[in-house]
Amino acid sequence: MSNTASEKLIMRTIAIVSVLIPVAVALLMIMPASWKASLGIEENSAVSNLPVFHAVLNGSTFVLLVCAGIAIKSKNITMHRTFMISAFVLSSVFLISYVIYHLTHPSAKFGGEGSIRMVYFFILISHIILSVPVIPLALLSIYRGWTNDIQRHKKIVKFAYPVWLYVALTGVLVYLFMQPYY
Repeated sequence: MSNTASEKLIMRTIAIVSVLIPVAVALLMIMPASWKASLGIEENSAVSNLPVFHAVLNGSTFVLLVCAGIAIKSKNITMHRTFMISAFVLSSVFLISYVIYHLTHPSAKFGGEGSIRMVYFFILISHIILSVPVIPLALLSIYRGWTNDIQRHKKIVKFAYPVWLYVALTGVLVYLFMQPYY
């Protein structure tokens, strides 16, 4: 397969994944609780403890992204790649775990009142909105970096890096806000 054909296949795959993941997650959010209950997962199973695991994955991803930023500023490309691939792996594990959790559990409702409610929903809504473009941005930036297409990598990273950092950090914040309601 030629470089052009290979690149087209990769771009098409990134596009498909970038559409399928948000659609699948959105469907999980609107899936009736009775369907989830019919999957037979017990309330006190290990799956019930996944929200804290998700927060750890998001927090670890945030730390890895910061370390990757420091490594590239120091021109340590090997460490930068290691941190970025590690962040990608943790984000992928998070996504799989998140789908498993929401496939088997009804969505928890935030019970806070007053101004904390507005803060929570601002963080949640911005997290959700930015989690959609972070998928193609992260995949494209990883691909461009992996193939040493550094000029295009740098252009994408200007957007991908801060968005991915924000999504990872706000994922932890959403958990902290929601922790009493799980």
